[in-house]
Amino acid sequence: MRVIRLSLLLAVSAVAAAQSPAPTSLAPLHWQLQDSGATASLRGIDSVDGKVAWASGTGGTVLRTTDGGAHWQKCAVPDAATDGATLDLRGVEGWDAKTAMVMASGPGAQSRLYKTTDGCNSWALLFRNPDAPGGFFDSFWLTGPRGMLLGDPVAGKFAVFKTMNGGKSWKRDSQEGLALKGRSLAAFAASNSCIPRGNRLFARGFVTGGKDGAFLFSHLNDPDDAQTSGILVRLVRKKPVWQTRPIALAAGNESSGAFSISYRYPVTTGICEDCGFGENSRFIAVGGDYSKPNASAGTAASSTDGGWTWTVAAKLPHGYRSAVQWSDALRLWITVGANGSDVSRDDGKTWQPLDDGNWNALSLPFVVGPNGRIARLTPVALPGK
Repeated sequence: MRVIRLSLLLAVSAVAAAQSPAPTSLAPLHWQLQDSGATASLRGIDSVDGKVAWASGTGGTVLRTTDGGAHWQKCAVPDAATDGATLDLRGVEGWDAKTAMVMASGPGAQSRLYKTTDGCNSWALLFRNPDAPGGFFDSFWLTGPRGMLLGDPVAGKFAVFKTMNGGKSWKRDSQEGLALKGRSLAAFAASNSCIPRGNRLFARGFVTGGKDGAFLFSHLNDPDDAQTSGILVRLVRKKPVWQTRPIALAAGNESSGAFSISYRYPVTTGICEDCGFGENSRFIAVGGDYSKPNASAGTAASSTDGGWTWTVAAKLPHGYRSAVQWSDALRLWITVGANGSDVSRDDGKTWQPLDDGNWNALSLPFVVGPNGRIARLTPVALPGK
């Protein structure tokens, strides 16, 4: 577990047509294991389009598929000639079959960002932790030219960096609200998903845990991001500032809290243009206590107002969860963790077990875990079909 704070970019992508979640009459689903050809612990996964996907993990491991997972290619190791084989690549973002970025998470100088533009035959170092020998990178995300990188606190303040040029350069966020102020908080580099992800990028934010509880840190009115205007107006001040809201998840020790957050937008049809992003979105946060993988208490909560208030699920996932994602195609939520996965067809109010596997991270239709485990979500063939 590493303590983190992150500056999250806001970028707006095309909004898909909105419908309510489908009823529970869906075909059964299961995870179909694939041959990754690797033995690394995988925590990074990014599906570009279901056919092209990238995965990453320990030992400088990067994997790529261009045929939906039928074959996984082992990529060149970043900085292989020096210390690349010691890197723990906790996050990956892919744009197409040739272009991707990976995040190395480690103490001091072992936290870095690399990029490939030639199908992972070679890697260029983009950014090295400027706080070495302190600091530790935990999560990053880019959409379009905007991006955000979250790192462990340095000198009592979360390290947050943002980019406005696709990761070519990064600027530290020095605005008010990132100081710990005596609190024992942490963010988790478990799945590269403690930054809110969905079909429209949330205002810069991230979720945390630790002894003093689970929180959502969010930030609006960024002078570098004109598109933030009108979203979650309640959080906007004349002076840009980070806001902190508690989340109803497990807390009380260093191994508990919020590990992942995702959202879908919009959740209703016929939305008025004056309605805010928060009031027409559904946020899901998952976590628990990673030292107690089978404990279900405090593992999932939802918000209908953009993260302002949170409600614990009436029926919880059946263990600690490290990643969560909405599937627009299936009209359901999926969450995964060390003792399996669960689905919700009612926007996080109740969860039903899907499997009992060992998983770390999620980017549908793929899921990854320890010992090179990769699987693809597949409908179960019904008798006579």
